[in-house]
Amino acid sequence: MGSLEPDSETETGTGTETETETETETRTGTKTGTGTGSGTGTRTGTGTGSGTRAGTRAGTDNDGDNNNNSDSDNDGDSDSDSDSDSDNDNISDINNNIVVIGGGPAGLIAAEIAATAGRKVTLIEHMPSVGRKLLLAGRGGLNLTHSEPFDTFVTRYGAAAPALSGALHGFDPSALRAWCAGLGERTFVGTSGRVFPQSLRATPLLRAWLRRLDQLGVKTLVRHEWQGWNDDGSLMVHGPHGTRSLRPAATVLALGGASWPRTGSTAAWVPVLRGIDVEVTALQPANCGFVVAWSPEFAGRFAGVPLKNVRLSFAQHSTRGEAMITAGGIEGGAIYAIGAPLREAIAADGFADVIIDLHPDLSPAQLAERFARTRPSDSTSTRLRRVGLTPAAVALMRETGCAPDALKALRLRLVGSQPIDRAISTAGGIAWSEIDEQLMLRRRPGVFVAGEMLDWEAPTGGYLLQACFSTGVAAARGALMLER
Repeated sequence: MGSLEPDSETETGTGTETETETETETRTGTKTGTGTGSGTGTRTGTGTGSGTRAGTRAGTDNDGDNNNNSDSDNDGDSDSDSDSDSDNDNISDINNNIVVIGGGPAGLIAAEIAATAGRKVTLIEHMPSVGRKLLLAGRGGLNLTHSEPFDTFVTRYGAAAPALSGALHGFDPSALRAWCAGLGERTFVGTSGRVFPQSLRATPLLRAWLRRLDQLGVKTLVRHEWQGWNDDGSLMVHGPHGTRSLRPAATVLALGGASWPRTGSTAAWVPVLRGIDVEVTALQPANCGFVVAWSPEFAGRFAGVPLKNVRLSFAQHSTRGEAMITAGGIEGGAIYAIGAPLREAIAADGFADVIIDLHPDLSPAQLAERFARTRPSDSTSTRLRRVGLTPAAVALMRETGCAPDALKALRLRLVGSQPIDRAISTAGGIAWSEIDEQLMLRRRPGVFVAGEMLDWEAPTGGYLLQACFSTGVAAARGALMLER
């Protein structure tokens, strides 16, 4: 989950927050309607009580929405918020329910779909509260999805696009926006086409969502960890009162990848599934920063300074946006967009040379004309600033030994990537050959998979959360079809 998407863009409008995307967002209308859409359940409920079931309180999100029933840590990593299972909920009554394991966006929407269809649903989460990855995404304004044409949208998932297209069609960006509106959280389209809630925050959406789940009768067990299957095929779930065996009618696994493990995405499921011969492609960091061997002087002065409106190219891949200089390298939306081929090259060769156009709006001829208008007596740095380069861009040219006439093709060597626990999302996961069209594991009938457990990756921009929602819906629908 990206899910998940602290990019590098500044959103303007009511309730402005700084986020981390690649350009300036302004509201351009395009509000959602009021329909709930796409069969995800139209019961929004009017109750205002706080008595959600065990551990379903939203707590504090990362955009600073503190309240008395809140988590105290900005990534939700606190044990103080939960209505834990101290009364030892009769766990045996879970048998024959639909069990959803994982309380991120994919798991929560799967629980809603199943409960809306009239099924008894139990949601199991090993952390003290649910929705932690969603709250983390609230730091960046909660970029839910993207408004570009659907045919273009699907291509953002690269090699996984054919496998994901069915789920994405089944719960597409317009359906996600309608679902948000049904929870009282209207959305808007920013100037880059990214879609955000009007509040630019995750907490209001999560609170409304948890109220809906409670009204639908979803039972939530926090501090309960799925540990695999017993020899008889029953689920092993360890909680405060020991390890229990469950026999649900169907199971949805939505345990996430391996990024930001403090939110609960620890990838502990990988050895469990490999243990039953499910092929799992190695998890790797995606939408992550890359390592550059800066000089101490450059890193000390320019760490945290953005390179705005640059074009980055590698092999046949090219992207335009913002990149951020860090103490150990470079990160940001522009580098994330070409991260997969860079990661592969570094794995194969130990490095990757990315080409940076520091002034993509001007052609070489236009740049030459601007240089001609500068004074020859000026220093090189002054002349570069006069043609429109920022101090950081000028310093980057000095750092890399780039000649002034090569500012449209600066070569920057990347020698590694940030560790997976610092990545926004992960690549890799359960191979598509291991699941059927309903996202059911072929080796474990009755078990469905959603979210980042599957082998796909996408850039930031709303694509991560959308795929988590879409696969969660698809997995739940598959579980419901199982009993027809």
